[in-house]
Amino acid sequence: MSLEELRQRVFDGNSMLPKAGLVTWTSGNVSGRDPETGYVVIKPSGVRYEAMRAEDMVVVDLEGHVVEGHLKPSVDAATHLYVYRHRPDVFGMVHTHSTFATAFAAAGRPIPVFLTAMADEFGGPIPIGAYCEIGGEEIGRELVRSIGASPAILIKSHGVFTVGASVEAAVKAAVMVEDVARTVYYALNLGDLQEIPAEEVARAHRQYLTGYGQG
Repeated sequence: MSLEELRQRVFDGNSMLPKAGLVTWTSGNVSGRDPETGYVVIKPSGVRYEAMRAEDMVVVDLEGHVVEGHLKPSVDAATHLYVYRHRPDVFGMVHTHSTFATAFAAAGRPIPVFLTAMADEFGGPIPIGAYCEIGGEEIGRELVRSIGASPAILIKSHGVFTVGASVEAAVKAAVMVEDVARTVYYALNLGDLQEIPAEEVARAHRQYLTGYGQG
């Protein structure tokens, strides 16, 4: 994949966030890592989604130096870069403050597996990470420490971070986090919920990975 293609994929991923109702104004960001060069393409800082173009995406190296681009990279770049340096399996990453998932983050609560959709997509609960200072590598460190095998994590009092083997996979995880968070939020108001047993979660997740879709 060329950097131009990755730029387009990262632009398309960022464009999905407001369409899916996951961000407001200029909040949130999507990035992707090129497997050949190791360069990372990320949303520019403080630019409205409707004003962005593919060529506005910023290319940085893993230390944060701008390689290509006429705008400053996202203020969350240090978080993304820390994850990419310590998780060689990750090639896409998303950050949002989507309403229902961030409500769980504000409460410092993980999202348990109450739904088969969670078992399928996440293979376990969506964990909660500790509160971190913003602007440096602290969130990246906490993500790597606490996310486990999940593609998503909530950071206390902050929001949602998702990772994936591609930009598209990370964006899908961010969409699904908000979807299940909304359902679980409403369900909790109806009474006590029963978590799906761990062995059934594992079985459902394996079946989803091997049997779902056309692949």
